[in-house]
Amino acid sequence: MMTPVLTTEAFAALGAPDLVYVRPVKARDVLGGEELAQAPGVQVDPEQTFYAVHRADGARLAVMTDKDAAVAVALANELAPVSVH
Repeated sequence: MMTPVLTTEAFAALGAPDLVYVRPVKARDVLGGEELAQAPGVQVDPEQTFYAVHRADGARLAVMTDKDAAVAVALANELAPVSVH
């Protein structure tokens, strides 16, 4: 029996197309070191924790400064957020 190969779109639609996951991410992982250094007037600690909203296929949809905001943006867009650590 062969394992089916799913496209990114097929995987995202599998099961719960409106399901998204919220996970903590470090600023350095969202923005590269150069981008952090070049943002005029913006002070961001590379170790600061943000919260990212991802589709089932792993694509990042949004990054917020706190978990409540990440969940709220998912709900406002009629998505069903789940938390992962």
